[in-house]
Amino acid sequence: MNISDDTQGMTLALEWAAKGMFITAPNPRVGCIVVKHGVVIGAGHTQAAGQAHAEIAALADVAARGHDARGATLYVTLEPCSHHGRTPPCADALIRAGVARVVSAIADPNPLVAGAGLARLRAAGIAVTTDVMAHEALEMNIGFFTRMRTGKPWVRLKAAASLDGKTALDNGQSQWITSAAARDDGHAWRARACAVLTGIGTVKSDDPELTVRAIATPRQPRRIVVDSRLEIDPRARILQGEPLWIVSARADPARESMLTALGHDVLCLPNAHGKVDLPQLMLELGRRQINELHVEAGSKLNGSLIREKCVDELLLYLAPSLIGAGRGLFDLPALDNLAEQRRLAFHEIKQIGADVRILARFT
Repeated sequence: MNISDDTQGMTLALEWAAKGMFITAPNPRVGCIVVKHGVVIGAGHTQAAGQAHAEIAALADVAARGHDARGATLYVTLEPCSHHGRTPPCADALIRAGVARVVSAIADPNPLVAGAGLARLRAAGIAVTTDVMAHEALEMNIGFFTRMRTGKPWVRLKAAASLDGKTALDNGQSQWITSAAARDDGHAWRARACAVLTGIGTVKSDDPELTVRAIATPRQPRRIVVDSRLEIDPRARILQGEPLWIVSARADPARESMLTALGHDVLCLPNAHGKVDLPQLMLELGRRQINELHVEAGSKLNGSLIREKCVDELLLYLAPSLIGAGRGLFDLPALDNLAEQRRLAFHEIKQIGADVRILARFT
């Protein structure tokens, strides 16, 4: 493939970044291509943590194809790192490779980098161009950027409902309001997250697994249950398989011992009202390097998360149907004044099968 300008080069690099969608966490999803005389001579994306970053993978591809990177232009969707982490600095590898120019989509928000990688390249005489398709690069790694800037993950709350906002009948029946296409799409969003969070109410009523099943994925996201009183049934399906993080609001040594013996991790994070301190939980998840948190819960926990300002984005699937009386999306207190509305901005609206998918972000 021939590359004629920086936008075309970065578009291809972003396509390579998307190949690492499910594997790079807690590192960002980064893609890289190497271009010489307008021809792509190498490409790669960041591998699992501890393995090659995108730049190293791309340079290895150049060598494997029998090319030489000296004098080439390298397109990378995030500033090359300049520090020793699990791997050596990518900026040093680019200098050794003799590339003539580096085009970076966006600066790395990691305080350990934050412009130092680009500065090192410039100091070595490499021409540097920045801010090429920066918005697209940010969206690719919105969780990583959020965690680096705030210490908390990007929180995406998913729900499916009828057009009149009902997630289930009054008797609890909810399977299925939306189409198979919407459910499969929801699994793709679940797969890209570092962790999936639900509440004890959903565990009791639905007995979910909360695993990714509708699409192929090389790894399952971490599962988290908010369970203030540690009421979870030891026979619950969610307790099977990979270990959970179970978040309580009061100590119960006997229940904690039972759960830890099964391999699960119990956190006690109470607030002043005897419930789980949700803002503190978000900070704890940030400390545990969770970039994107995907919430699939009932109306009570959904409402609590929104009320505590712990949600960044709503992922809503609306079916072209009306249910009437039934269970709603969010359990929120009544307002006295419309000025108190919680405002969002539509980020994307798309039809998925028979349903509509709405991405809306809190402003």
